[in-house]
Amino acid sequence: MYAIVEIAGQQFKVAKDQKVFVNRLQNEEGSKISFDNVLLVDDGKVTIGAPAIKGAAVTAKILKHLKGDKVIVFKKKRRKGYRKKNGHRQFLTEIQIENISAKAPAKKAAPKKEAKPVEDKKETVKKAVAKKAPAKKAVVKEEVKTIKKAAPKKVAAKKDSSKK
Repeated sequence: MYAIVEIAGQQFKVAKDQKVFVNRLQNEEGSKISFDNVLLVDDGKVTIGAPAIKGAAVTAKILKHLKGDKVIVFKKKRRKGYRKKNGHRQFLTEIQIENISAKAPAKKAAPKKEAKPVEDKKETVKKAVAKKAPAKKAVVKEEVKTIKKAAPKKVAAKKDSSKK
């Protein structure tokens, strides 16, 4: 059985009794901590969260706080005399996974909706025609006709004034 858990902003694949180094946690050494952000659990069948599995948790015990290996950062630009050496040691926490619980709620099937009886096509067409308002179409057509008649007169008036 294993799980994928988000711990301190990073994702880890963990199994029971496994020791993991994670970024420094605030808790005391020897204390127990629980991680609720479980993304995946495999206990014979795979359960994937969206994005996390509700009710699933991973419990761990903090063994010790320590510093990681030293990393040397060396910068150089050739022929310029520029050299810079820097070091870094990451603060880490060693944890041991004690338990993985995958108590995801069972998905319930959605209740099926009863199918509506199919109406005659003629009746549905009659209902759709009755809903439309023919008066609006007539008003719009009349407005379009008046706009078309008025537009050529304005254009002609502009042409006459430019000839003078």
